[in-house]
Amino acid sequence: MNYLGRFVIVGAGSLEPGDLLFERTENDFICAADAGYAYLKEAGIRPDLVVGDFDSLDEPQGDFEIIRLPVVKDDTDIVYCVREGFRRGFLHFLILGALGGERLSHTVANLQLLSMIRKKGGDAVLRFGKITVFVLGGTERVHFDASLKGSLSLFSLSESAVVTLENLFYVLEEGELTRTFPLGVSNHFTGKPAAVDVHRGEVLVILEKEDE
Repeated sequence: MNYLGRFVIVGAGSLEPGDLLFERTENDFICAADAGYAYLKEAGIRPDLVVGDFDSLDEPQGDFEIIRLPVVKDDTDIVYCVREGFRRGFLHFLILGALGGERLSHTVANLQLLSMIRKKGGDAVLRFGKITVFVLGGTERVHFDASLKGSLSLFSLSESAVVTLENLFYVLEEGELTRTFPLGVSNHFTGKPAAVDVHRGEVLVILEKEDE
């Protein structure tokens, strides 16, 4: 069981040119979700595993494992990849090519997937260009470096969530976010080390960086 490395999933959604230049470690396991394989092939990166029904891509050939899925199924290709990662003992997921693209439904599905991963005891990050998305819940705290520029948005995934925001443009002290009003949208960094504390509930965090 490998709990140290990341299970890196590359989907068929939008990618920025630098998305596949993430810092890799020898413990990373690279999994292509269907047409995400085309991104890896173009970048000259060999996957460890390719998963998909190959309805939008001819089945690839190469020195890697392939899992062929039925076209009619309950799980999307990326959801299946996540389940496969858990089955192989991974708890940490980096998911690329899961935002943007022409199918909004798949973007929403991948945002929901972050909650599923947390409930199964793992953690996950979605990345697309300068956008990073993850989920916080329970009683968690995350820090942000003073050099960060851009916006930070928080959305309650639970009926309500209680959060504290430090050194952001809009601060909160154990303030309530609800699922029915986007109070936490488009906060900004201030040049000081910032932090977010979640005291109760589950919160979707969207970091949108600006060029430094």
